[in-house]
Amino acid sequence: MQLMLLLLLLASQHASAVVVYEGVESVRLPCHVPADVALESTAAVWDREDLNIQIVHVRLRSSDDFKEQSIRYTNRTSMRADALQTGDLSLTLKNPTVSDSGTYKCTVRKYGRDQSKTYVDLKVTVRPPPVWPIVLFALLVPVVLLAAAFGVFMYPRYKMLKMRKDYPVEMVEVEQEEKSVLLPFKVTEEDDISQDVKVEWKRQNMIVHVYQNNEHQHLLQDQDYRDRTEMNEDPHRTKDFSLKLKDLQLSDHGGYTCTVYNKDGYILLQKVVLLNITVLQVEMVEVTQGEKSVLLPFRIKDDLSLDVTLLWRHEKVTVHAYQRGQNQSVLIGQDYEGRTEMKKDPLNNKDFSLTLKDLRLTDRGVYTCTVHNKDGHMLLQKAVTLSVRVPEVQMVETVKGVQSVLLPFTTDIKLQDVTAEWKHEDKKVPQGRAEMKKDPLTIGDLSLTLKDLHLTDSGVYTCTVYNKDGHMLLQKSVTLSVRETPDTGVQKTDTSYARKQLSHRENNDRSRFPTGRHV
Repeated sequence: MQLMLLLLLLASQHASAVVVYEGVESVRLPCHVPADVALESTAAVWDREDLNIQIVHVRLRSSDDFKEQSIRYTNRTSMRADALQTGDLSLTLKNPTVSDSGTYKCTVRKYGRDQSKTYVDLKVTVRPPPVWPIVLFALLVPVVLLAAAFGVFMYPRYKMLKMRKDYPVEMVEVEQEEKSVLLPFKVTEEDDISQDVKVEWKRQNMIVHVYQNNEHQHLLQDQDYRDRTEMNEDPHRTKDFSLKLKDLQLSDHGGYTCTVYNKDGYILLQKVVLLNITVLQVEMVEVTQGEKSVLLPFRIKDDLSLDVTLLWRHEKVTVHAYQRGQNQSVLIGQDYEGRTEMKKDPLNNKDFSLTLKDLRLTDRGVYTCTVHNKDGHMLLQKAVTLSVRVPEVQMVETVKGVQSVLLPFTTDIKLQDVTAEWKHEDKKVPQGRAEMKKDPLTIGDLSLTLKDLHLTDSGVYTCTVYNKDGHMLLQKSVTLSVRETPDTGVQKTDTSYARKQLSHRENNDRSRFPTGRHV
């Protein structure tokens, strides 16, 4: 079989020849690829490199594309509508002329990348003038004899080709946590299968499973599928060539082709099964700013081998890594160093959850945990979206003429190399009338004292804490109401007015590094 594949590969590098007379109605330029290759392709392109405008015909999945076609081939080319399903990419050229002679290239592409190329030499010649009957007769005799011999030689092959049966493509979908999946292929009762056939399951160029001579040929399997496939013990009797694929990996998705050959190597039956492995839905976790930690959950049902690697990532940054005996938060950006933690022995506990400590506003976003085996193949993956909410707006009320008022903001989070800034309605706080405690970062008290109150001091005051890179870590808003006359109540919680002011404040401040800090 390997020798046959090698010969086919060598043959594809040489152009086949098609000769036709000028004046015929049409000519067919042959091009065939395996069905699984065609199913995973996005386009088939015919072109001639010796022309200024090289495109002859383009077939996409949904329709033909004539945008870049050479004008000399307008309304003269066609391909099968199901070309990218069956693998028959042959081109029909109508009314060929001598100027159409040349080398045509058939290219199969997948998202712009060439998958295979087939060359066809077309020679269109002027039909020769009539010859004398004797000469014609002398020429016809050997032609007839040759044709008869060719017919005797080709008849068995034609008969086998006529007997070939292609089953419709089937789609199988399974979740990533399933232990196994069945790729179905049951033969109908009218298909008579002898005992000396060969059954071969392939994915792209990899051999997945082979059954021949009443035995499962495990040594012929690709390394990635060793000990992971099963078929019925007696598929001939049961007429069931279905394949069971175990220990599913995300990289197992794609097209699988089962081909049944007779003892002479001719194809009797063929079926393509498309396997789609779905990733679990994204989970949402919501927490309020100021919480000491949050758990990003990821628990599994089945056992995994001990030689796997776990990676938690936030956007494109590695947050935490686990490998047998190494539970670490190195490999990581400084923003996460010392802030992540996983349980001891997560493989035995089947718990890959991650604890994130000292929460910041910049921690919100999508966290992805990916599990790879020792060969780097993806086994499992889960995404958790973390939402860090800003606490409710606090309201402080006072009256005009009061000596001072405190806008409170305390935190238990340890802050280093940060800048804290208070602003009033997108403006700096009044110079000389506002002060903060000494060494506020050490004591965790960022409260602001505002003196000599005026009616115009009313509004939303926002304190924002930035790290050295300008990223927002914490934020607190306090709505101050200064009245003409005293009223009861010192502090109240969130109002609709405060919410509107906070929303306006966040939209204006979040996208830029602020100025006019009061520390």
